[in-house]
Amino acid sequence: MKYTGPKVKRSRRVGIPLTRKATKWMDRKPGVAGMHRSRFTKKVSDYGRQLLEKQKLCFQYNITDRKLQNYYHKASAKHGNTGTNLMHMLESRLDALVLRAGFAPTIYAARQIVGHGHVQVNGKRVNIPSFLVRPGSTLTIKVKSRALDIVKNAIPDAQSVPYLTVDKEGVTAMYTRLPEINEIPVICEVAVVVEFYAK
Repeated sequence: MKYTGPKVKRSRRVGIPLTRKATKWMDRKPGVAGMHRSRFTKKVSDYGRQLLEKQKLCFQYNITDRKLQNYYHKASAKHGNTGTNLMHMLESRLDALVLRAGFAPTIYAARQIVGHGHVQVNGKRVNIPSFLVRPGSTLTIKVKSRALDIVKNAIPDAQSVPYLTVDKEGVTAMYTRLPEINEIPVICEVAVVVEFYAK
C-alpha cells in the first residue's frame, strides 16, 4: 500500500506515533485530534477496540486491511499460536527488517528503499517490500545506495533488535532467528486482532 497522506493525522487517529515528526506533534498535543477532544469521550465497544488494534497493526507495517487478513488466514492454517505466527510473518517482511536494521527512518521510507531496488537479500536484488525473509538470510544496502541521505541519516539513530545482527559500517544485517513476541517493537494487542478475524 502506497500511503501518501498526512502521517501525523494517521498517528493521532490510532494514538501511536508512526514517524519522528508524529512523535513531536503527539508530545505537544497528546490525544485524538479536534478542538473539543477533552470534552467528548466515547466509551469504546469491544468491536471498536478490536478495530483500533487492527488499524494499529496495519499502519505500523503500512499494509492494507485485506493484506493483513490474508496474513491472518495463513497464520491460522499453521501449527502453533495464531498470533505468534502472524507476527512472525509480518516481522519477516523485507521492508520491516530494513526498518528494524536501521537502514530507514520509517516503514514508509523502508518500503521506498526496497521498491527502488536498493536492497539485496543474500547478494540478490529484491524490490518487493512484502518479500518474506528467512532466518539466516543477510540484508545489504547496495554499495552505490549507501550514500543516500535517507540511509546515512537513519543509521546513527538505529535501535537494535535481538533477532538482527547489524553491521552499521558495512550497512549489512543478518536475520538470525524468528523473534519472540515481546521483542518486536510494535504497539498492538495481537490477541485482540486475532479475535477480530476469528469471528
